[in-house]
Amino acid sequence: MMRVSSVHLHPVKATAALDVQVADVELWGLRHDRRWTVVGASGRRLNATTHDRLLGITATPAPAGDLVLSRHGAADVEVPVPRGGACVPVDVSRSPTLMTDAGDVAAAWLSAFLGEQVRLVWQHDPSLRPIRANHGGLGGEPLSLADTAPLLLTTTASLSRLNDWIADEHGCDAPEMTMRRFRPNVVVEGSTVPFEEDGWRSIRIGDVAYRFAEHCDRCVVTTIDPFSLAHDKEPLRTLARHRRWDSKTWFGIRIIPLAVGTLSVGNRVVIDGGVPPATPRAGGD
Repeated sequence: MMRVSSVHLHPVKATAALDVQVADVELWGLRHDRRWTVVGASGRRLNATTHDRLLGITATPAPAGDLVLSRHGAADVEVPVPRGGACVPVDVSRSPTLMTDAGDVAAAWLSAFLGEQVRLVWQHDPSLRPIRANHGGLGGEPLSLADTAPLLLTTTASLSRLNDWIADEHGCDAPEMTMRRFRPNVVVEGSTVPFEEDGWRSIRIGDVAYRFAEHCDRCVVTTIDPFSLAHDKEPLRTLARHRRWDSKTWFGIRIIPLAVGTLSVGNRVVIDGGVPPATPRAGGD
């Protein structure tokens, strides 16, 4: 029987994962997941590829949605949700999206850590960013600041197979990949077939049904150790040998909730519909 082994939030995009036992499911993603982001002076969103120090920041949401930002060597800072604040256009996936500036206190705290002038902004209205049709969207479905779809799902069976491939390549010196490198929202255990999720199309997790949006192509962020921030060539090098199509490497699937509800560690995972796993395909951005 397949079950949820872990649930993860990333309240500020590109910062450290937050492990939770239960999360509320909203149509645009998990509550508190990827509703904030850090932007540079030009309004372009910063990411962990160019600013890996973001991975050293932990954002913890309060019940009302406010944030507490934490990092080593500094006092925590509390950031209220900036309702009614100044709206600014932010470049997200090459599309301008209106967000709300979170104020000078958060900006100063982040700028001191990152060594440049940055701002923290909040996505006040996910409906302003619909899921694109070429990423599985159907008619204006809302989206958080997640890359292309509300949730990312991975399985422990696929990670185990990936680590086996890496061990075959490197022998005793093989680095072990942890799931944190892939930044999923939900991790499923109990499958005995690696990459079985490639063929999942209709999924029920606990009391919520989801549909498949697209396979997840992986970027260079996966090569950054989320704890030490060391950079390496794995896991992309091994994924490229075993799971490379359309000039991309693939791990995990993106899914869209069909209703609101909850997602909890231990929830049963039922596949209501699927197709035989085949070469993953995804639309271009």
